[in-house]
Amino acid sequence: MVVLPLLAAPAAGASSGKPRQIEPPRGVRASEQGSPNDVPAALHDPPRITIAVVPQGTTPAELARVSGMGVGVMSAGIGNVPAEQTFLDVGQGARISPTLYDDPLPLIYARLTTPRGRARIPAPIWTEVRRRAEGAPAEIVPGLLGSTLEAARVGTRSSLLAGSAATILADEQGRTASRRCGSCAAVSVTAATPRALAGMAHSLRGRDLLVAIERPPPAENRQLAIGIAGAGFDGTLTSDSTRIRGYIVSTDIAPTILDRLGIAVPHQMDGEPIRVDGAADAGAVQDLESRLAAIGPRRGPVIGTNLLIWVAICALAGIAFGLRGLRTALPILAVTVAYLPAVLFVTAALEPSETAERLIVALGCPGLALATLRLLPPLGAFACAGALSVGCYAVDVVAGSHLTELSLIGPDPAAGVRFYGIGNELEATVAALVPIATGAALACWAPRASPERAALAFAATALVAVAAFAPGRFGADVGAAIGIPIGAAVAVAVCLGLGRRRLVLVVAAPLVAIAALVLADLLLGGNAHLTRSVLRAGGLDQLGDVAERRLLLSAHSFGRYAQTAIFWIAVAAIVLGVLGRRRIEGWLGDRRAAWAGLVGAAGATVAGTLANDSGALLLIIGAAVAGASVGLAWGTQGSGARRVRVVAVR
Repeated sequence: MVVLPLLAAPAAGASSGKPRQIEPPRGVRASEQGSPNDVPAALHDPPRITIAVVPQGTTPAELARVSGMGVGVMSAGIGNVPAEQTFLDVGQGARISPTLYDDPLPLIYARLTTPRGRARIPAPIWTEVRRRAEGAPAEIVPGLLGSTLEAARVGTRSSLLAGSAATILADEQGRTASRRCGSCAAVSVTAATPRALAGMAHSLRGRDLLVAIERPPPAENRQLAIGIAGAGFDGTLTSDSTRIRGYIVSTDIAPTILDRLGIAVPHQMDGEPIRVDGAADAGAVQDLESRLAAIGPRRGPVIGTNLLIWVAICALAGIAFGLRGLRTALPILAVTVAYLPAVLFVTAALEPSETAERLIVALGCPGLALATLRLLPPLGAFACAGALSVGCYAVDVVAGSHLTELSLIGPDPAAGVRFYGIGNELEATVAALVPIATGAALACWAPRASPERAALAFAATALVAVAAFAPGRFGADVGAAIGIPIGAAVAVAVCLGLGRRRLVLVVAAPLVAIAALVLADLLLGGNAHLTRSVLRAGGLDQLGDVAERRLLLSAHSFGRYAQTAIFWIAVAAIVLGVLGRRRIEGWLGDRRAAWAGLVGAAGATVAGTLANDSGALLLIIGAAVAGASVGLAWGTQGSGARRVRVVAVR
């Protein structure tokens, strides 16, 4: 058997034929590596690592029956991807949305070329795989794990039972290079039953690992069961990719293998090594998986349907009682909408059935609105509801309790895009609520505040919100560091009077916030997406890839939502709001701070739409929150700070 040298094959997309140098193993300086044929010192007591693909339907509870096996669930891809894409992502240690590829993935299969486990993917298929990766706006290297292992003289072997899972260990030429050596490290991939895992785990020695993965693809909105047996893995699996106990990502497997072998993880891999968090708890993992699976499908029935019901009730109030009914119903609707995120935070903690969650939201939000409106003026009630909704998520992400991830308005980890902090839905809601609630509070309780003090209040609340949601240690939301400061800057400009000099605030605010975010992430070691994908990029071309990905995803979101009625309703509402802005300003009268907050929310929504990869979604949510506050302005025009009589329509 010929052993290839310690140089990997050319990376996908490389502009020259020069081989790519594999990084030195962790803890080994370049000057200490010796000749390319030297075996790394970290491999003197080499682990044997086996990746076993178990049948579909295998549960974390079944894997937990294997002695010493840590368990969890694994995100198989971004959205629904075929099994071959999952195996390919595991091997390259990186993944992107399927919509960013120019072509669909070809059917991948491996041929076992020798009985000793050498396998090869047919050249035409692998050429297509590499060409597809080269065209993607990301630094993706199919076969990177295999080439890295080969360069470190780690043997790789694919069982005849592995099937397309052999792709995991294929190198950048689409082949696995088997080598037999009693004192050498080795990584193999095979298929096994849950019952067979017990014997495989029993034979582990020293730093050996057994990684069991449920065969992909999973059912829709579901995850794959995963278990790891070996020293240090007897617990519930997690990683810094998700920061959720019991949940890891497919791209975490390759860094885990390399970390175990003492080999440096190539910078093209964006996964993180898997670790354990507490004792193995298959029941908790199963509950987590069930809740994650429910988030996406429940959003429409729980949020969308209830919003339509509340709007319909307002319309009926107008039909039945005329303008008097609308003046009572619209403030209730506005406060109800402001309470919605807070009530969804409560249901995240309760994890009720879908029917129960629908009822809790349907009755809880208007119930809280009615109770608050009986105690406070309308603007004060809205300010309290908005502060509660923003505050509970801010405390949660800072404390790291993960209720935000389980909320229907959270990041939806099951989608495979974002796993912690706030997602696009919550980002859009927070960015609009912060200035509107601040303006409402000022108009209610400090109506005579000077423009300077009002401006200071907008700046202060934005600063607190950015500090809570943007740093990588808590949420790593770059969009929050853009939208919220711009919203505050616009509100400040309205308070102080629009002018060229003050409009500079609108440009400077997000730049200052992003600079502060970068500094905080570096100092606190938050390991945010910003620092990993931008600051550590290998050059301007990679920065361009980041920008291109966001633009393409944003365009895709507009294309998708443009086929829905809600998108065009939001667009029509925005057009009407722009055309009637003077009338809306007149409804608020001398409540200038409330007007500044509303304009600030509009600015934050526009900024978020342009800066985010889900621009259409942010536009819709921002328009909904701003529209509710416009209804509040109309319903309370000329009323000053007095309370709404919620019994007026009886």
